[in-house]
Amino acid sequence: MIDRHAIRLRVNGREHALTVESRRTLADVLRHDLGYTGTHLGCEHGICGACTVLVDGAPARSCLIFGVQADDSDVTTVEGLADGEQLSDLQQAFSDHHALQCGFCTPGFLMLAQAYLGELDGIEPSEAEVREVVASNLCRCTGYQGLVDAVLATARARRAAASPGGGDAG
Repeated sequence: MIDRHAIRLRVNGREHALTVESRRTLADVLRHDLGYTGTHLGCEHGICGACTVLVDGAPARSCLIFGVQADDSDVTTVEGLADGEQLSDLQQAFSDHHALQCGFCTPGFLMLAQAYLGELDGIEPSEAEVREVVASNLCRCTGYQGLVDAVLATARARRAAASPGGGDAG
């Protein structure tokens, strides 16, 4: 007998109702049941961070959460960052600062950085603070300097946009 449960998820603002086996991870539900293939599986032990998504706004390793545990949650995947074909400011900064090479770990880093930037509340982070945050995910290609530069640049741009004058250059 297969243990199946009806769940509801809001992924990137879109409602989904589905029935999942209790043993399926959130990563598998997102990728295989719902088609959000931007969530990558690396180690499947919660160490590498490639599968990081936001669950109710907090970063979570989707390989460590069962789909049934995410019932009635808001989930944001990397596909939810862009506005159609328009990259988010963070995605653009990753491109501008060469914070990706093979791209396998990139979705996890983007989601981790998105959550971190959301917690700053107008405070400008130091390079050491950003390094500590990105150190929780693994990348075998880039080194971390481009990642750090991209997160710092996005934090500066968001802070400038939120300040009086809205970041106008002139």
